[in-house]
Amino acid sequence: MVDGMEAKRIGLAVAARLLGYPDDGFSGVLKETAEGVSAVDDHALRQRLEAAVRPLQSLPLRELREQYVWTFDWKEKTGLYLTAHELGDSRDRGAALILLQHIIGDAGFAAAAGELADYMPLLYELLAIRPDHVHVRALELRLAVATKRVAAHLPEDSPYRELFAYLMENVFGEPSEEDIRRLEAKREQADLDELPYPILYGMDGTARTGTDPAQFKMCN
Repeated sequence: MVDGMEAKRIGLAVAARLLGYPDDGFSGVLKETAEGVSAVDDHALRQRLEAAVRPLQSLPLRELREQYVWTFDWKEKTGLYLTAHELGDSRDRGAALILLQHIIGDAGFAAAAGELADYMPLLYELLAIRPDHVHVRALELRLAVATKRVAAHLPEDSPYRELFAYLMENVFGEPSEEDIRRLEAKREQADLDELPYPILYGMDGTARTGTDPAQFKMCN
């Protein structure tokens, strides 16, 4: 029987891999992830993870790419950037990104080249690897609220729906109404800033690095 902490770490690691852009190497990542899931000893956990992986296995790579870009790059409420959920396009995102870079560095890692520090699959992996780090642990509530927001706005037929359902049910749990209201109020206040803050990342789904088995590299 896998304990609760290990189950969370497995779920976060699976999500970190499968929520990367499905580039030419994604088929290999998907196969390796499915093989890893099939080796999980806990029968109930294995079945739940298999249900989350299966919809992605059922689609051709080209269609999965289209689904990914349409879902995560073109729709604000289902985007995969934490500070965008928290702050919209506010100028405060710059400082929030710098803080996340410091947290990642303090945990002994660096984000993969080409990816922002608030990329949620990257932070899922960080939480799986360093749940003992005090500042990484503090990210869990923020990720729970943002993950809930994504899950609530995914289309019924999204191949990613089961994966986000797994994250909410087996990793994060339901954030409180107060936590959700706090996020909404923070974002609404940020949207009232007089000067618009430029979007910091492309929306066309190109140049993704998230399918690399390791979102991070160890700092020397």
